[in-house]
Amino acid sequence: MKMKFIIRSGLGVVLTCLILSNCSPSESPLPEGANGRIVKVIDGDTVDVSMNGRTERVRLIGIDTPETKKPDTPIECFGPEASDRIKELLPVGTPVLVQRDIEARDPYGRLLGYVYRTSDRLFVNEDLIVNGYARPLSIAPNTAFTAQFADQSQLARSSRTGLWGECPPEP
Repeated sequence: MKMKFIIRSGLGVVLTCLILSNCSPSESPLPEGANGRIVKVIDGDTVDVSMNGRTERVRLIGIDTPETKKPDTPIECFGPEASDRIKELLPVGTPVLVQRDIEARDPYGRLLGYVYRTSDRLFVNEDLIVNGYARPLSIAPNTAFTAQFADQSQLARSSRTGLWGECPPEP
């Protein structure tokens, strides 16, 4: 027996989806401005995003967080904190907008993107730089935010924010 409800809230869309078609919340319609939904956080600068019915591994462009899962590499200073920060910003199910730059994928096949949380338009790549969870990493041709990230990183560094105050200076 199928039930029909007319509900006008965002939760109503999810409930209607669940009642009428037995779909999961992650399959509910995306809000306006979103092109994906967070499936999993891999580490501080890599997430899995459900986009167009498939899961894409997305590497955030323009930043580099300390390693936590790179094979044959020890966990780096502030790596767990960077991973925790992105999990806080992008819990599973969060609608996001992933925007590309010039080059679509890295040599590992990951989609390269600037990630925005659509609920409040938070630019996640930038947040990680500003709050000292990431260093800028500029790899041509994907350089749209290179100058901005460098400036923001310098401010974080000079105020000893995040990894800049917790980790030994780079050689």
